[in-house]
Amino acid sequence: MSSSTRPAGLRGPWPVRLLVVVAVVVMNAGFTGLGAAFDYPRVLSRPSAEVLALFRAHESAVVAWFSLLACGALLLIPIVVSIGRGDASARMRWAVRAGVAAGVVQAIGLLRWPLLVPGLASRAASGNSSAATEYELWNRLLGSALGETLGYSLTATWTVLVAFALRRNGFPRWFAVLGTVSAALILVGVAAPWQVPGAQQVNFAGYVLWSVWMLALAARWGRRSA
Repeated sequence: MSSSTRPAGLRGPWPVRLLVVVAVVVMNAGFTGLGAAFDYPRVLSRPSAEVLALFRAHESAVVAWFSLLACGALLLIPIVVSIGRGDASARMRWAVRAGVAAGVVQAIGLLRWPLLVPGLASRAASGNSSAATEYELWNRLLGSALGETLGYSLTATWTVLVAFALRRNGFPRWFAVLGTVSAALILVGVAAPWQVPGAQQVNFAGYVLWSVWMLALAARWGRRSA
């Protein structure tokens, strides 16, 4: 495909390619840091009082890592919009809607930790018995329902739509397959709040593959524009 007929979004992709790499690095760094400092996401299966106590014991690190992870989710928004400008198809228009929504809802869900949980943990440490109950409520609303169920579903939807839209623009078949497989594994995370055995592990594997797919997107995008 010549530069004159190449979709606009595939021209001069360096800012977006860099943003993709930064987003992948930021999200994986945040997740790794939380695993080391907070035993995340396994900690979510513990009783609320234990979660709040562990949070308070490592508050500075946990707040910093969750803030970084939320930034990674928000970085998805300009990436989604920029990719969408390269394809005017209905599929890509729906992809943009799903991708922007995915970034927003996941960021909101993650930001409950630096914005709401510090106060709840402080109240729990002072003996306030209602703090654990409020934590459970916010965790169900902003965590399980919004960040996980809706966030995972929208991320998976965006990934599949973009994978096949870019396949039509000349990306290889393996790229679409990798995106579809990672999306399917991410979607399994919807079952994690219901304590389905293995759901968290499958979701984690999905995000590892998704990170590889995102880096492949950056690499192939650059090759198409060369």
